[in-house]
Amino acid sequence: MKRRRSSLRHWAALFASAVPLLAFAAEAWQPAKGPLNTRWAAAVSPENALPEYPRPQMVRHDWLNLNGLWDYALTAHAAAAPTTFGDHILVPFAYESSLSGVGKPSVPDQRLWYRRGFTVPAKWRGQRVILHLGAVTWDSSVLVNGKAIGTHRGGYTAFEFDITDSLKAGNNELVVSAWNPLRSDLADAQVLGKQRKKPEAIFYTAASGIWQTVWLEPVSAAHIDALRMTPDIDAKALRLTVQSGQIAQVRVTAFDGSKEVASITGTAGQELSLPITNPRLWTPSDPHLYSLKVALLQNGKETDAVDSYFAMRKISLGQDAQGRTRMFLNNAFLFEIGPLDQGYWPDGIYTAPTDDALRYDIEVTKQLGFNMTRKHAKVEPDRWYYWTDKLGLLVWQDMPQMFGGRDNTLTAGAKAQFEKEWREELAQLHNHPSIVVWTPFNEGWGQHDTEAVVALTKQLDPSRLVNNASGWTDMKCGDLHDTHAYPGPGCELPEPHRASVNGEFGGVTMSLPGHRWNDDAFGYGAVLKDSWLATKRYQALLENVYKLRDERGMSAAVYTQITDVEQEINGLLTYDRAMIKLDEKIVTAANKGKFLPLPPNPNPPIVPSSQDEPQTWRYTTEKPAGDWMKPGFADTTWKPAPGGFGHDVGPIQTQWTTSDIWIRRIVELTADLPAELAFECFHDEDAEIYLNGVLAASPRDYNHAYETIPMNAAGRAALKGGPNVIAVHCHQTIGGQFIDVGIVKAK
Repeated sequence: MKRRRSSLRHWAALFASAVPLLAFAAEAWQPAKGPLNTRWAAAVSPENALPEYPRPQMVRHDWLNLNGLWDYALTAHAAAAPTTFGDHILVPFAYESSLSGVGKPSVPDQRLWYRRGFTVPAKWRGQRVILHLGAVTWDSSVLVNGKAIGTHRGGYTAFEFDITDSLKAGNNELVVSAWNPLRSDLADAQVLGKQRKKPEAIFYTAASGIWQTVWLEPVSAAHIDALRMTPDIDAKALRLTVQSGQIAQVRVTAFDGSKEVASITGTAGQELSLPITNPRLWTPSDPHLYSLKVALLQNGKETDAVDSYFAMRKISLGQDAQGRTRMFLNNAFLFEIGPLDQGYWPDGIYTAPTDDALRYDIEVTKQLGFNMTRKHAKVEPDRWYYWTDKLGLLVWQDMPQMFGGRDNTLTAGAKAQFEKEWREELAQLHNHPSIVVWTPFNEGWGQHDTEAVVALTKQLDPSRLVNNASGWTDMKCGDLHDTHAYPGPGCELPEPHRASVNGEFGGVTMSLPGHRWNDDAFGYGAVLKDSWLATKRYQALLENVYKLRDERGMSAAVYTQITDVEQEINGLLTYDRAMIKLDEKIVTAANKGKFLPLPPNPNPPIVPSSQDEPQTWRYTTEKPAGDWMKPGFADTTWKPAPGGFGHDVGPIQTQWTTSDIWIRRIVELTADLPAELAFECFHDEDAEIYLNGVLAASPRDYNHAYETIPMNAAGRAALKGGPNVIAVHCHQTIGGQFIDVGIVKAK
């Protein structure tokens, strides 16, 4: 955190009377029109924009929330503060979000300026006033009454300034600027996570500007700056350092409910050991928290006090009965299973509409039988981690990605910026017991000096495990060997000093109309519209997860993902959190390693494709006679083989590497077929599909997964009860290739 200090001023005139906060009429704000909202959006207004106290682990009860309606303006990114502000924005929602009231595309070449008035309460007279900013993306500056207070670079961590000496009697003016460049050519390259100028596939809308709570807090000249708490269950103690800029004594008292369980006095800045005899250990099934009161004393007089909480838990590596390295919680193996959680919201982008919404994501994760979540490419507000602590959800915490590839060509400035932000993240989140794994790099994005970064992380926090690189760029250091496998799952064998985990797998893709961000669809397989089939695939994935746990010693697995995010529709929930897309009972049981019988398929395929179970075809790669597609054609010289057929693309059962392939299959059909049918087809590239010798569809080019393709009227008319011939030709010109076909009822 960053703070400026200066000497005390005379306060008599400054606090002679309290003046109400500068307010804007509510009618000046309304949500911008956006593609999709959550049910919590209706509760948002300028009067109640995230009113909760934002720092649950260091609570002072006197504070002032500055969320609400601010003025805003845009300038060139290097320009001075504007003199006029013509529009309003709701803080703390990002510029691009619907709930900000702006909802416009990102402006990476411009700086966003915010302005509002405030009045310091009279009862704060004689105290220092600290301005807190939860997070601002990415390059920011602060002015109070026209005086430059300070700057900050980094879009995911909190910062603060002592603004006391810039205050005046009555109304004060606060101006905050933010530049979100979304660029890779900066000398000190930007840490930006999944934000992009042009969202597509696994990248999403940017979140520019203020996106966490802004607030004021009075403190004494001698006050507590921060707490650093590390549980030690083996020693039955909490290791605690009370950080202060003053030489002072501290008094720390721990409570279990209303019962005092420990107390200690010591010196600020020195580590204390608070004994916790017979500790009740924190686990996902019993997330027990102790409360804490910390007081700062000078000459025996209390000058500051804060409320906090902590938990007694330990994360480590250990050996199971077979001698395999495992992840241990509280000195025992606990298999960790959870989803990827990217923390995006359709109406708030980076910011949940309300605290209830923030809590819901954690509640539903637990409800679905998970005990862990991977916070991916984002750092959340402290209240999110408070709910994971309180509700009992283990957290694997990522460092958001920075621009830059796997070639380790980042400049010294870029590396220094990365380290600065990583240090801030580690310090800010250290006290949350739910966090058990740090992940500095993901899939090589911006990866550099991995061994040194892991060593630094271990130095700064030796109490947690470090995942050196989640994905495909393991550098054989840290505590975990993390594999990504789609659909997977998959893992390497445990090593003597590293556990084996699967950091991403799955991605079952399902579209639910009415709950979509846009018409694009990205996932890791066929775009399904059938909850039964999606549930079946999910259950099969989890069966393999538990086999890997038992047979290969895998310690944890992360499913992609908890919710849809914009065009990426592989969530267990829709993006608006309105619906759980799969069968909740079966999913919850599967996450716990129990596999229930599936109910009957309400929409069984007429002719199944090979995407779930291989179907036998006869095939040739040599051009056949002209009647090859007709029922009477003799295909006895063709080879029998399971579909699908392909190379480098799709769920391949039989390799096909030539330019053309011809496949045939005889299927038995009933006479009472639905009036409208369609093909379920994955083709790369051009294909012709025949039914009993009649051309029924000619899909062109290629698709990325199984999709529904219309069957023409002539093809439907050619089908009959009894044996029918499906014959397919596919032609390949460049890149990967694949062909497989089934028949389904048209929807």
